[in-house]
Amino acid sequence: MNAAQTGVENLDLEKLNDKDKAELRQFLANEQQRSQIQSQTHSLTQICWKKCVTGNIKNSKLDRTEESCLANCVDRFLDMNFLTMKHLNNMRSS
Repeated sequence: MNAAQTGVENLDLEKLNDKDKAELRQFLANEQQRSQIQSQTHSLTQICWKKCVTGNIKNSKLDRTEESCLANCVDRFLDMNFLTMKHLNNMRSS
């Protein structure tokens, strides 16, 4: 168990007032969202890199085909993410 976990477990959350509880909830939600974004970014990088950079890296720059492939890969990933979110929001609204 690390120090952060010990500190959180030792807090008596019931002693917090409503404003502080709301702030804590918002902070935790923000941190969870940040973690999800970092995870998606890592996944996107890994997927697109494996797909587009197939040869050895010869210098500090990608060649044109690799660069174009990476840009398209990212664009398609973002398009799918947007469409998925739109679909989920539509389902939630119905």
